[in-house]
Amino acid sequence: MKGYAPSARVTRLAAQRSLGDHVFTRKNTGRPEVGGYGLFRLGGRTAAGGMQTTAEQGPPSWTVYFQAPDADATARAAEQKHGRVLVQPMDVQDLGRMAILADQAGVSFGLWQPGRNQGLEAVQEPGSLCWVELYTADVPATAAFYHSVLGLETAGVDFPSGIYTAFHPAGEGEEAMFGGVVPLSGDPAEEQAYWLPYFEVTDPDAVVARAGERGGTVRLPATDVPGVGRLAKLADPYGARFAVVRSERPEGQGTDLSEQHA
Repeated sequence: MKGYAPSARVTRLAAQRSLGDHVFTRKNTGRPEVGGYGLFRLGGRTAAGGMQTTAEQGPPSWTVYFQAPDADATARAAEQKHGRVLVQPMDVQDLGRMAILADQAGVSFGLWQPGRNQGLEAVQEPGSLCWVELYTADVPATAAFYHSVLGLETAGVDFPSGIYTAFHPAGEGEEAMFGGVVPLSGDPAEEQAYWLPYFEVTDPDAVVARAGERGGTVRLPATDVPGVGRLAKLADPYGARFAVVRSERPEGQGTDLSEQHA
């Protein structure tokens, strides 16, 4: 899965987190030279990142980062397409260059221009990030924004419940799909536009039980979704939302939606 890395904005981080039987360990915890940022490792490989935040920075959440060859140019492109720059591009030592942006609907996301740190090393395997999903009020306008700013393309994928709009990198084809965009009107459980990360797990029901035992919130119990897999939506004890899934790989062909609002 290319193009993004997640970052957890949390009020407190323990030394370990687990998804099923897969344990995250924290590395470089709280180093002041990188703003207190640390990495979550899965089997010694980078799977996510996290840092302590203040009340002024908003509630705890996950931020989805997209890899960008030029963070400054991408930030300017976002502004030209009615987005905003929330955190100006900045160097993180020799690790890379980052920025935080908001899309045309105000949904925040990150940019990572790799330096010595190339991004995620563990993806699409149990315990790691496998999918990202954007909830928004206007799917065509959102698809057009990310197409213009990041070059992402979209395709409509047929499911028993209807057409799902999926993202994939430009020029890589639908087999490289890594996320989707969902209308808020299509899911009454979602009340605001935001990016939702999905973690692959082998037993969603066990993860749901474990989340409840450890102070988390079950937003959607483990549910079978035809063509997708068995998934659940959760929030950690501090309110940061995420989902888990035991995946089935969807099949389907569709048309590119990103040109509708170019």
